[in-house]
Amino acid sequence: MEQTLSTIDKVIFLQDVDIFEYTATEDLAHIAAIAEEKDYAKNQIVFKEGDVSNAMYLVVSGEIEILKDGLKIMKLEEKNAFGTWALFDDEEVRMVSARCSIHSRALRIDREDFYDLLADNVRITQGILKQLARRLRGLIKKVSTSGQS
Repeated sequence: MEQTLSTIDKVIFLQDVDIFEYTATEDLAHIAAIAEEKDYAKNQIVFKEGDVSNAMYLVVSGEIEILKDGLKIMKLEEKNAFGTWALFDDEEVRMVSARCSIHSRALRIDREDFYDLLADNVRITQGILKQLARRLRGLIKKVSTSGQS
């Protein structure tokens, strides 16, 4: 079994996760404090379509498959976030499933813990909103250019 990540190791890891790109290093320490490490065996389900959507995950190592109606739609590797919308949307259930294709480790951030953290740390909220706005602009640009083909 791999060694547990220290808070400093988690902060270093979080610095390279895109959702936290605009979050200050000192603020990442607060996120690291609420991020729970989880180990998953090969083929283990992290969450299923229809499960309560109450946490996001960050791949520390391994490989996660995202499935819709049992079909693989995406493969995620180290430093990828999944289940992200659980933190920002009041949607009660998962729209997809997540399964480990090999032994994997992830950080799990619970929605309630995250909301408590945001209530006391405006800079974290600002950094994440900036990154989400950037993602949306990129998506809109991608959709608008594909419609011109």
